[in-house]
Amino acid sequence: MIRVVLPPHLRTLARVDGEVELDVDATVTQRSILDELETRYPMLRGTMRDHVTQLRRPLVRFFVCGEDLSHESPDAPLPEAIAKGSEPFVIIGAIAGG
Repeated sequence: MIRVVLPPHLRTLARVDGEVELDVDATVTQRSILDELETRYPMLRGTMRDHVTQLRRPLVRFFVCGEDLSHESPDAPLPEAIAKGSEPFVIIGAIAGG
């Protein structure tokens, strides 16, 4: 069971409280987690990555085991702690402004 922590605005959009738990049948990667998340919560499609290119949106960050993996390959396998559910996959919505 994969644990996913969404930022408050995406939790509101998906109508969930707290962490989301997902079953990922494939290798656990950023892409497989986001694919499953968007399948289960279709209202999140396009909020974390572009509809066409599937690239991460600029103001969204992905943290795994305390490390920012936002610029890593979306197909790179994630640590075993994520796959086992002992650590969450954390999605952060960055704030910009002046």
